[in-house]
Amino acid sequence: MRPPLTSYQSRIESELARVRESGHHRTLRVIDSPQGPIVKTHDGDKINFCSNDYLGLANHPRLRSAAIDAMDRYGLGSGASQLVSGRSGAHVSLEEKLCEFTGRDRAILFSTGYQANLSIATVLSLGRNGEIVEDRLNHASLIDGAKLSGSRLRRYRHKDVSSLEEMLSQSKHKQMLVLTDTVFSMDGDIAPLKEIAAISARHAALFCVDDAHALGVLGEGGRGALEEFKLSQTDVPVMVGTFGKALGCFGAFAAGTDPIIEFLVQKARPFIYTTALPATICAAVEAALGLLREEAWRREQLFDRINYLRTCARDVCLPLGDSRTPIQPLIVGSAANACALSEGLYSDGIFVAAIRPPTVPLGTSRLRITLSSSHSREHIDRLIAALLRQRKFWQR
Repeated sequence: MRPPLTSYQSRIESELARVRESGHHRTLRVIDSPQGPIVKTHDGDKINFCSNDYLGLANHPRLRSAAIDAMDRYGLGSGASQLVSGRSGAHVSLEEKLCEFTGRDRAILFSTGYQANLSIATVLSLGRNGEIVEDRLNHASLIDGAKLSGSRLRRYRHKDVSSLEEMLSQSKHKQMLVLTDTVFSMDGDIAPLKEIAAISARHAALFCVDDAHALGVLGEGGRGALEEFKLSQTDVPVMVGTFGKALGCFGAFAAGTDPIIEFLVQKARPFIYTTALPATICAAVEAALGLLREEAWRREQLFDRINYLRTCARDVCLPLGDSRTPIQPLIVGSAANACALSEGLYSDGIFVAAIRPPTVPLGTSRLRITLSSSHSREHIDRLIAALLRQRKFWQR
């Protein structure tokens, strides 16, 4: 006999109790305002240091106006997947702008970055005939995609090119796919992209990057890590970028050679079986790309804030991780300490979420402090002062 439904409920409740006891239970906080350096919560206004709105575009009037204009023309919902009836002129226009922006032959839009990475891993690895080799600290979507692909998965030591080279040298597969984040989402450090590109080429492996946290931030024109490291489409034949971080919107894209993108269109299940992004989002993203070109001061101000925070941190011996990006991790060790520190800051008017396993390895729970060009130096001063009042949770 099958067990009664109540037994499944009991197992779920037991697992939830275990999660709570481990200090890994998560809660949902409600924001009652647009994203910005200060957000409204049910507990009052808080200075927000945990958003990925790196350039302060999420509530920009030009993006809002573009979305409203597109809504007047196309309506709200896209109605179907792009392969059915969900593809509009706004989708085509944005893809063309993304090709210009990234210097790639062709681009295709996805509803989320997670879906884009699932597509890359499951399609380009060629299933059981392939092998995926990726950084151990890659985003969960790249790891999950590799597991779903049916390919052999190997994970090299974080940013360790000798470990990568050894794995590729040992591989007996004809099709090898190398995957890495450019900027790692929990540590803010940057992959050694030039070396990885050279090693991938040497072993005839297809190299793909997820540029989610670098796009709009790194590079002379904000075109991401590939621009910063001067890597062409020949070096990196396919890349993923997202719209929900520096561009202040939602969704994602893959860009690369025409055959690779066409293969994704034909084979990527997350693309084929998902309702297309609304045209309103496409129009807003295109407006954000325009602002990137016109307002270089946003990136300059962002890096000023990053340098200011790191200088202040050194002055008070605050042990931030080694990062020159908007992601500034403060590793405190235990989940209990991370939660206590986050709650203490929240009570002091500072919103920084605690990051715990399984998002990060056991024993490396942290505050993931993120900066925006919209933050003022006064906001950072208040963060430092609040952290000093909670020093018992991070001082070593």
